[in-house]
Amino acid sequence: MTIFLLIALGLAQAPHPAMPPGMTHDDHQKQMAKDEALKKRGAAAMGFDQDRATHHFRLTADGGRIEVAVKDPTDAASLAAIRAHLREIADDFARGDFDKPFATHGEMPPGVATMQERKRAISFAYEDAADGGRVTIRTSDAAARDAVHEFLRYQIREHHTGDPLQIEPRR
Repeated sequence: MTIFLLIALGLAQAPHPAMPPGMTHDDHQKQMAKDEALKKRGAAAMGFDQDRATHHFRLTADGGRIEVAVKDPTDAASLAAIRAHLREIADDFARGDFDKPFATHGEMPPGVATMQERKRAISFAYEDAADGGRVTIRTSDAAARDAVHEFLRYQIREHHTGDPLQIEPRR
């Protein structure tokens, strides 16, 4: 009976990510709590369940891209919410409004101050994708581009996307 109960309890617990090598148990617990809080704040700020979508952040020679896609192609509600959010993000960022990233992360991401100062030198263009949408960020201003890259690298780390931290080769 005891073995059955232990197995049942083990199966009932939600799986969590494996502890990265070199991380203490306490640090791992703190990271999982931070990640859970980010998902909750992100859902409130973005308008969709973070577990129903994938985020990607790409660095390009002239800026980068924010890409969000639904995990389930039949999830029409999440698809609509993702597209609405990204349209808002493109408009907000163009005005220098970074309230949503602040609300999501609980802090202002690196690079934002410079992106706000140089907003006239940066373009933010939204477009639909089959499974979501993307915001393409472009600039020829070196300081603005560095700030965009700093902002996107932060997003890659915080959202644990695994995206490259290096600039994509030109296509």
